[in-house]
Formats: sequence, structure tokens, C-alpha cells
Amino acid sequence: MDDLTRSFSSGSSISYSVCRSLSSPRLLSDETVLGSPNSLHDETYSDPQHSQGILTRVQSFATSGVFTDVTLICGGVEFPAHKLLLSAASDYFSAMFTSGMVEAERDRVEIHGMEPGALKVLVDYCYTGKVELHEENVENLLSAACLLQLPAVVDACSTFCRKLLHPSNCIGIQRFADTQGCLQLRDYSQRFTEDNFQDVMKNQEFMLLPAAELENILSSDDLNVPSEEIIFQGFMDWVNYDLTTRKEYASRLLACIRLPLLSPQYIADNIENQPVLKSDPECHHLILEAMKYHLLPERRSLLQSTRTCPRKSTVGYLYAVGGIDTSKGAISIERYDMRTDTWGQFASMTGRRLQFGVCVVQGKLYVVGGRDGLKTLNTVECYDPTERTWIQVPPMSTHRHGLGVAVLGGPLYAVGGHDGWSYLNTVERFDPATRQWSPVAQMTTQRSTAGVAVLNDKLYAVGGRDGSSCLRSVESYNPHTNQWNLVANMCRRRGGVGVGVLNGFIYAVGGHDSPAATNPNQSRFSCMERYDPSTDTWTLVASLSIGRDAIGVCVLGERLFAVGGYDGSGYLSLVESYDSRDNTWRQVASLNTGRGGPCVVVVQK
Repeated sequence: MDDLTRSFSSGSSISYSVCRSLSSPRLLSDETVLGSPNSLHDETYSDPQHSQGILTRVQSFATSGVFTDVTLICGGVEFPAHKLLLSAASDYFSAMFTSGMVEAERDRVEIHGMEPGALKVLVDYCYTGKVELHEENVENLLSAACLLQLPAVVDACSTFCRKLLHPSNCIGIQRFADTQGCLQLRDYSQRFTEDNFQDVMKNQEFMLLPAAELENILSSDDLNVPSEEIIFQGFMDWVNYDLTTRKEYASRLLACIRLPLLSPQYIADNIENQPVLKSDPECHHLILEAMKYHLLPERRSLLQSTRTCPRKSTVGYLYAVGGIDTSKGAISIERYDMRTDTWGQFASMTGRRLQFGVCVVQGKLYVVGGRDGLKTLNTVECYDPTERTWIQVPPMSTHRHGLGVAVLGGPLYAVGGHDGWSYLNTVERFDPATRQWSPVAQMTTQRSTAGVAVLNDKLYAVGGRDGSSCLRSVESYNPHTNQWNLVANMCRRRGGVGVGVLNGFIYAVGGHDSPAATNPNQSRFSCMERYDPSTDTWTLVASLSIGRDAIGVCVLGERLFAVGGYDGSGYLSLVESYDSRDNTWRQVASLNTGRGGPCVVVVQK
């Protein structure tokens, strides 16, 4: 043992150090200082039970009144404790005992605003770091923990309350969390109420809501309902629960219902004849507004308001189908849920297609034409989102990629494109009833990668390429006369343009101004312009965040969505939505897969 020294301490733990000198049998050389960089072997022992053991011992002192220097009094019950430990555990007690307050000099302190049982549990927590939560005590503990500034306990109680949420108590928990300043629990409870509104409205808490709180709920865009009728029924149930005192709130709450989005039949059969609504002039005005919205469709762009904007749960889902990705051909189909602002993988196509068209007929996705590598296709297939099955549809008479598709009055139209040899001005339509394709009048111009849209019972072909240049020209097709007619030119030439129809206007989004083959440095647009059919004019409006072409464009609810695209260097997962009321684009959840030229459509739930 001439080069080893050990130091034993009493108790269950042993602390030791080992020092070796390579040049001398002495225990330490003159130059070696214990703990210095010259020491070759140092060890530090840490007892994992030390902190808990000390706290347990101190708690036993508190129980026995040993070394205690304060007694907390709550509801006539006394709790001896140590100021030092309470101050270390709680900012509330730290402020009380270290900031010159009068309680700092007292050995007996009254605690108000909480139950004695809750104070005992939380004082014990200060000593042990543990707290038992039960359905019967969690509200008292949460309230007391907020007062004593114990954030870890507040979080634990909030998490426990989340597990207790039920349609019968979620409104009460939300109100309680709001009074305690527990904003995360409040917001979580609110989302639970919105997610489960159909069940919540059947419970007593809903019927006892004050009018102001009901107004906040009925105004929410996030109520999870299949139709606006459900919300109207909840409103009427609440009014009739105490008709005498609540009828004065009828017009104020009816204004929260999106009446113009209800069918005229429902308004006539279930709303117009309600006695409490008929006798209120303001209610009558709201009902008349809804009927005008249906009877005068040409004026709808002038009647836009919050009541004409569908709730997120009623607008259906946005599908992004295929496109070009880093593997040069995406076959995946993603689906966007507006309520949750999320994209999810939903299905896959049966094979690779590029520059194809997609539209929705009777709730089913029709995938039309495109190309597989160098081969241009005329094949068509149909996907049922409910059954999640694909079926073959009779092929087009012409092979087409870069085509546009749309549904006008029942039939599906395939417009222009490229057949592998030349740019096309031909158009054909598919009748779902007879399952047959037939030609219609040709466009005045050959167009590929044009935007195609339907407005006021006419089919519009917007921009595109004719082989030598990108186009500003726009033409419309009247199915009754079987004729195409040119309308006003766009402000910009746009190939690879995305189009959508919102509130009686056509929007042309992004695109490029010259074919890549003739101009590798082609300009990609962030600008958007809007066509007004009443004045036959195009006007530049708000721009996207970045320039891109091959964008998927579609309307979901009352917003225009621009999905993916190509910015000249990569395929984008970026998605933005446009609100025409304030003329602004906002970024929403991104695609899971970056893709250019995705076909985007909406399918109602």
C-alpha cells in the first residue's frame, strides 16, 4: 500500500482517491497538487439519493416541528414548515420571505384563497417533489399551484385535466382554466369543444352557457360539423331552453350562423317559420339576406361577408395528385385538412403520369391523359376516395399531355395540350352517363399548359404555350352555341399558369413568360391577376411570396390555394392561401413531398 491511500467515511457511501507517482515512491511529489492538471487519476463520487434523502429528512423535521421557523395557517389548519425550503421551491414564498414583506419577520402566516387540503399537498410537494392527482382534487390543486407559483404542478394538473375532458365538462374546464390563467389548458379545452361540438351541444353545460360565450362558440370557423344545419339546430335548442329570457339574444346569435350557406329548402322549411325569428325584424333581415344570396347569384360577389364563408369542416378536402418530384414522377396523393392545417399521405396513382389533368365528377377523381416518360397518354382512370379504389374509364380519342380539364354542366372537358408531335387546339368532352367521349368546337389557338376554369356556365382557357411563345390570350367556350370566343388578354404572358375561380372572378397565378427550350433563364412570376367578366378586364392583385410556375391552384372554402410548383431550381412543398377580402397571401402547412405540376382538386366530405 505504499502507492495507494484510501479514505473511508462512515455510513453507506465510500469516497476514495488514487494518486500514483511514476518517478517516486512518495505519495505525492513536490510538484503534484491534488486536483491539479498534473494529477493522473481523479474521481468524483455523486450520491444519486442525496437530494431526496435530505428532503425526506427535512420533511420529518417539519412534521416533528424541528428547526421550523414558520407556521402556515389556512382555514384554521396549521402547517409547520421551513422558510428556506419554501422559498427555494416557490417564487410566491420567496417573494414573501426575502423581499422585506411583513411576513418575513413573522412565525405565523395566514394563507388565503385556497383549500387547506390543497395547501397541505403543495407544502408536502415542496419537500418531496411529488403530488398525487385525483379527479376530486385537481381543480383545487391547480388553483392553489397557480397562486403559489409552482409551474411544474400547474403543468401536471393541466395535463391531468386534459385526460378528463368530455363533451359534458369541456366548457366548464375551459372557463376554469381561463380564470386561472392556464392558457394552454384553456386553448386545448376550446379545441376539444370545437372538435366534439355535435356532442357538446347535447349537454347541460351548453344549455346553460351565457349568450356572450355561446356567441364566441358559434362564431368559430373551427367547429367540427358536417353542415351548417347542425349549428343552427344547436342555436335553436339553446334559445328554446329558456325562451322567455333568451329570445332577446336571437338576432345577435343568428348572425353567427352562416345562413347563406344553407339550402333554400332548409331556410324555407326550418328557419323562416320559427316564431321567435319571425317576430324579430333583425332576424327577418338576416333570413332575407340568405335568400337573396340564392336568388341572385350574379350579385354574390357583392354579398360577401363572414356569413358567406364556409367553416373549415364543411369545405371538404384538398387533394394534391402526382406531379414532378426529385424522382421525376410522383405517384402519391396527399390530402389537406383545413381544420387541422395538415397534409397527409392518402393514396397512390396506379402508375406515373406527368402533365396530366384531374377533375372531380360526382365525388370521384378523374385522372386524364399526361405522359409516362416520352409516351403521351390518352388513358383515363377514376379514383373513389370513399372506397379507395381505382377503375378504368374509356380513353380519350386524342393522346394529350399538358392539357387542362374541367367540369361544365355535368360533362368533363379535356382542353388542348400536346399529342407528342404538335400543340393542340382540339377539345373533347366525356359524358359520365353514357361513358363516351365526343369532340366539340376547337379553340382559336393551340394551347398547352394553359389554365382551364369554369365561370358563369362558360369554360375558359387561359394563357399557355403554342410552341413558339407563351400566351397572353384567353378564350371562353359556350356549350350552348358550341363556340369559342376570345376575351381580354392578360397583363402578362403566362405558360404553366395555375387558375382558380373565386367569388365570380378568375385568378391567374404564377407561370413563366417563355419556353425553357428557347430561354433557359426564363422568368417565373410571383404576380397574380384577376379577370372580371362583367368588365372584361384583367387586374394585377397580390403576389405570391416567390415566383414559380407549374403551380396547382384550387379554391377551398373562400380561399384560393397555390400548391407546390417549380421556382427554377427545385420542386416546392410550399403552399399559400389567398384571402380576397384583404388581398393577401398567407403560408399554410407545406406538402410532405415537394412537387411541380401537381393537380389539385377539392372533394366534399
